[in-house]
Amino acid sequence: MAQASIGIIGGSGVYDIAGLEHKRWEKVESSFGAPSDELLFGELNGVKLAFLPRHGRGHKIPPSEINFRANIDVLKRVGVSDVISVSAVGSLREHLPPGTFVIVDQFIDRTFAREKSFFGTGLVAHVSMAHPVCKRLGDHIEVAAREAGISAMRGGTYLVMEGPQFSSLAESELYRSWGCDVIGMTNMPEAKLAREAELCYATVAMVTDYDCWHPNHDDVTVEQIIKVLLANADKAKSLVKHVVPHIGADAKACECGCRSALQYALITAPEARDAAMKKKLQAIAGRVLK
Repeated sequence: MAQASIGIIGGSGVYDIAGLEHKRWEKVESSFGAPSDELLFGELNGVKLAFLPRHGRGHKIPPSEINFRANIDVLKRVGVSDVISVSAVGSLREHLPPGTFVIVDQFIDRTFAREKSFFGTGLVAHVSMAHPVCKRLGDHIEVAAREAGISAMRGGTYLVMEGPQFSSLAESELYRSWGCDVIGMTNMPEAKLAREAELCYATVAMVTDYDCWHPNHDDVTVEQIIKVLLANADKAKSLVKHVVPHIGADAKACECGCRSALQYALITAPEARDAAMKKKLQAIAGRVLK
C-alpha cells in the first residue's frame, strides 16, 4: 500500500497540480465501508500526498451520502497526519465576496443524517471540539495564501447544513444572526472524525456566491457561479502547491495536540471494551488501544 503524509480532501480539479509527480490511483480498504473514491497518490517537491475526491470523481455522491468515516479511515491507514479540506461555500457576509478564501476556525454543525463518530456501544470516547481545526496548519495555509497572492481571511465560522437543498431566506438570516460567516454541506462530521483519528485538520472554504440573504442573490446566474468555481479551483491548486513545503518542513508537527486527542478520551474501561470494536478501530485508535 502506498504511503503519504499529507491528505487533501476536495473536488476533482484540486489534484491536477503542475509538478505533481509519480501519480497513481490506488484502492484502499476501510473497516467502515467504501470511501468516496480511490486515493490519488503523488509527490510534490519530495513530499508524499494523497488526494481524495470527497464526492467521488465526477461528483457522484451527495453530501448526506458521503461515507465520512471511511474517508478519514483510509487517509489514516496510508500514513496521513495532516489533512487540508477544500470546499465550496456560500457567503453570509458582505465583506466575503465570491472568490474569497476563508481559513475557518469554528464550525456549527446542523447536520442530522450522518454517522458522526468512529466510536459507539462497546467502546465509548469523547474528544474535545472546542477548537475544531489545527492552528498550526492554519498558520501554514495563511502564509501560503499570501505567497500565492490569494485573498484569504483568517478565522471564520462555517455553518454546515444537511442539504442537499440550499437554505430558505429565513434560515440564511438566522445563521447570519448567529455570527456565521460561510455556509456549506461537507465539513461536518469530517472535522469531528479527523479529531477522533488524531489527525491535524484545517479547512479552506472557497466562496462561490452569496447565500440567499443577499439582495442580489437572485441575479446570479449558473454561468457566473461556474466561472467562480473554476477560478477557485485554480487558486486552490496554487494554494496546495505553496503550502506543502511549509507543512513538510515543520519540525514541530509531532508536538501538535491534535495528534494526542484520544489520550484521555476513551471512557470505556479496558476490560469492558468490545473486541470487535477494538479490531475495527485499530487504524484510527491503535495508539491508545495497545
